[in-house]
Amino acid sequence: MKRQEFEAAALPHLNDIYRTAARLLADSAKADDVVQDVYLQAWKSFDRFEVGTNCRAWLYKILFHVVQHHRRKWFNARVVKDSEEFLDIAVAHEAPIPEHLTDAEILAALDRVPQDFRAVVLLVDVEEFSYKATSGVLGVPIGTVMSRLSRGRKLLREQLESTAQLYGIGKAKLEGRTA
Repeated sequence: MKRQEFEAAALPHLNDIYRTAARLLADSAKADDVVQDVYLQAWKSFDRFEVGTNCRAWLYKILFHVVQHHRRKWFNARVVKDSEEFLDIAVAHEAPIPEHLTDAEILAALDRVPQDFRAVVLLVDVEEFSYKATSGVLGVPIGTVMSRLSRGRKLLREQLESTAQLYGIGKAKLEGRTA
């Protein structure tokens, strides 16, 4: 009975969990390991999961905990943290993303956004989690989610600026398009 409930609740989210792990880690082998650990931990603690609640958010919370654990293990506790200096140099430019960019260009730019900001952009903009759900998954206040989302989007636009210029969309055109 437990196995069937687990499969019905958790397995439909396997592809989403893997896709997010692969985006966060930029390595399919590491993503495979992380996803395997996510589902192992989910299986072990499934008796504490309340059937009928948001299994997807529960799995994402486990995913981010597992990713953090693996990062500490892989990088000897080197974790990217927000810093005032980093935020001061972030470009305040808020131009819209050009419509001509390919998915590959956007994903490559997203990979260059620091982990804390990338995680929020992935959850809110890609996986369509609410701010509240994202807050729960990452274990940070909603205000932090909103702040990181804003900064993450700015950094993503910054990363895409040179690509936009290749399409003939320069700063002057972008600034003229904002209202």
